[in-house]
Amino acid sequence: MGAGDEVPKSLLEMGYDVSIISPETISPEKLKPFQVVITGIRAYNTIKTLAFKQSILFDFVKEGHAMIVQYNTTGDLVTNEIAPFSLKLSRDRVTNENAEITFLEPNHPILNYPNRITAKDFEGWKQEQGLYYPNEWDKAFTPILASNDKGESTKKGAIGSQIRKRKLHLH
Repeated sequence: MGAGDEVPKSLLEMGYDVSIISPETISPEKLKPFQVVITGIRAYNTIKTLAFKQSILFDFVKEGHAMIVQYNTTGDLVTNEIAPFSLKLSRDRVTNENAEITFLEPNHPILNYPNRITAKDFEGWKQEQGLYYPNEWDKAFTPILASNDKGESTKKGAIGSQIRKRKLHLH
């Protein structure tokens, strides 16, 4: 869980099975039954134990499973390695909640499964569209979305993906 994290509740409402694991108990055996691990919002800013569990989490990914790292800020990270491949967060932001979204990879599975994501899904945004966008990443990552404030450079990577050969099925 991260700070103010409502994602598990939302996933449950969508019909997914969700298990919350305390960071202290993360082990290869504990992760064995799972296909996906999600770190909570700002978890890498608030949970020091994660710094000591990275090799276990990264091995989980190397075995063909998925790891989703949610929003983190650049300040007070418990580790600079928040992904199994090189990824650097910037202080880049898009403050206009109505800034146009560009779909860099419109046919990418993350935008089409289990449901199709379109520009309509970004209508009614309540606060800045994004901040702390990655500005450097390993070639294993594919930036999926891009956006920018008027007169600013394009910020890529609001969603980034690294697809494995094995297809994941969530249930």
